[in-house]
Amino acid sequence: MRVRGLTRRFGALVAVDHLDLDVPRQSVYGFLGPNGSGKSTAIRMLCGLLTPTSGEIEVLGLRIPQEAERLRTRIGYMTQKFSLFEDLGVRENLEFLAAVYGLPRRAARARIDELVERYRFGDRQKQLAGTMSGGQKQRLALAGAVIHRPEVLFLDEPTSAVDPESRRDFWEKLFELADAGTTLLVSTHYMDEAERCHRIAILDRGALVADGTPAGLADALDGRALLVEAAAPRRAQRALEGAAGVASVAQIGNQLRVLLDADGSVAAVRDALARTGVEADVAAVRANLEDVFVAATQGLHRREPGA
Repeated sequence: MRVRGLTRRFGALVAVDHLDLDVPRQSVYGFLGPNGSGKSTAIRMLCGLLTPTSGEIEVLGLRIPQEAERLRTRIGYMTQKFSLFEDLGVRENLEFLAAVYGLPRRAARARIDELVERYRFGDRQKQLAGTMSGGQKQRLALAGAVIHRPEVLFLDEPTSAVDPESRRDFWEKLFELADAGTTLLVSTHYMDEAERCHRIAILDRGALVADGTPAGLADALDGRALLVEAAAPRRAQRALEGAAGVASVAQIGNQLRVLLDADGSVAAVRDALARTGVEADVAAVRANLEDVFVAATQGLHRREPGA
C-alpha cells in the first residue's frame, strides 16, 4: 500500500492533511490517534469508499478511487459499529456475505464451516447475532470480513466495545491472519494495541506526526522519559507543570511520569522540585508508547525530512 499527499477537506475542515504512507505486505500496521485525528476518514479513502480531495493512493497495485471496483473483492473492511444483520443467525450472516462476494455454493459451505470452527461458533450457528455478547459479535464481524480471503484487511477501531480478554483473543486472530499472508491496517486509540503492531503511524489533526516501529519510536526518546517518586506526588506535579524543559507530567499511582522536551534534563527537574521544597527521587526510564504519543502530538517527535 502506497499513499502520497492524501488530503480530504470537508469545507473549511481539513480531515486528512497530505498523508504519506507505505504499508508493507503481510504486516499489522497501526493507525494511532485521538478522536477526530482523521483515522476513519483515511481508511475510507484507502478502501475506495470516499474520494480524496487530492493525493495518490495505490493498494495492491491498483489506483484508488479509479480502480476501486476491482479492489472490492480483494479487501475486507470491519467497522467499529457491528454492521451485520442482528435478526439473522451466525451461519445466515456468513451465508449472506458469501453470496455478496460471489463465492460458489460448495466453496462457500466449506469456507463457512472453516470459519465456524476457527471462531468458535460450532454451538451457536443458529443464534441470532443481536443476542450475542460484544466479544462474540466482534468475532462474527471478523469472520464476515475475511470470508472471501482478502489480501488486505482494514479494521476501524474494532475492539472499542469489548472486554480485555476478548481484545486479547481478537489480536491473536489478527496475527494468525498476518502469518497467513494478509496485510492488516488497524486504527486504535489503545496504547497496548498499538504496541502489538509491527509498525504504527500516529495522526494528529489529520497530519502524520510519527511513523515507525513501536520500539524505534520509543528509542528516539531515549533519556527524555523520567519517573519521579515523591511522598507528595500532587505537590511534585504542580512544581513540574510549566517548568522549563518539561513537556508533560502525568500521575500514575504514587509516581509521576515526566516527559522532557529537547532542552530538558534530569538535573533541571531535580532543581524545579528542590526550589519548591519537594523531596523526590528522579530517574530516567525507557520511553513507552504513551510517551511517544504525547511527544508526537505536541510536535516533539516529528519525522526527520525524508524519513
